[in-house]
Amino acid sequence: MNWAISQFFNAPEKPVHAFGLTFRNPVGLAAGYDKDGIAVRGLAALGFGHIEIGTVTPRPQEGNPRPRLFRLVEDQAVINRMGFPGEGASKVERRLSSVVRRPSSVVIGVNLGKNKDTLLENAAEDYLSLMRAFAPLADYLAINISSPNTVGLRRLQGRDMLENLLRRIAAERQNPLNPNSYPPNSYPPNPYPPNPYPPNPYPPILVKLAPDLTDDELDDALGVILDTGMDGVITTNTTLGREGLRSKHRGETGGLSGSPLRVRSEAVLREVVKRVEGRIPVVSVGGIMSPEDAKRR
Repeated sequence: MNWAISQFFNAPEKPVHAFGLTFRNPVGLAAGYDKDGIAVRGLAALGFGHIEIGTVTPRPQEGNPRPRLFRLVEDQAVINRMGFPGEGASKVERRLSSVVRRPSSVVIGVNLGKNKDTLLENAAEDYLSLMRAFAPLADYLAINISSPNTVGLRRLQGRDMLENLLRRIAAERQNPLNPNSYPPNSYPPNPYPPNPYPPNPYPPILVKLAPDLTDDELDDALGVILDTGMDGVITTNTTLGREGLRSKHRGETGGLSGSPLRVRSEAVLREVVKRVEGRIPVVSVGGIMSPEDAKRR
């Protein structure tokens, strides 16, 4: 079936080299669509340059009560308050182990989040356990601290809490994994300046930020990300903003995605690229509705 799907889609071969990985083209599937990694093979056949599964949490959880997903047809948008529903790390880990280490496989990222009932002061333990589980299987890991649908999660973007979290992550990266458990995707050297932390068997680690940070908050977050040796930034998650919406669902709580996010996402991208000054790559997400939208990123 995957072969048949691939015959209908002539994916562009426009390789992008970043994080020491090679993406077959610059268009990937962001986290949120395949939360439990159940469709990686089929999605890969559609021609994406990468697929980011998740958000995955350490333990299974149901997420927020339904209804929790709203289509804003007039606005070409969606509001969701899913709250990281999923089967938990163990099941996703077993499932993902069957699709990696194939020479032609698409780049696979895993988006990591804390459980709803994990206290913020204990959040690092959730992220560390997920890192250990998925480091042997993922081409990169994304630290999700920016979803608006887990109470308090965005507080982890604040300077002090973010520094505590990322320093724990940076220290964990230095711990040896099973020597046979290296990331499956090995490609030409990373063209970006060397990471201040020594080489290790963990895959690249990216941090996903919200579009709603103030300039000072963004400066603080990027400073910590650079100081702790993270490999990249993902901008942005969904927004709490509701400017200009017309749909009857515009008042629903949750994160807004789709066309209304485009302007804000592009603005944040420009600011982040300017502020990191080429020291780490930046991945842009949000409001990409057409080839023209993608080309501007």
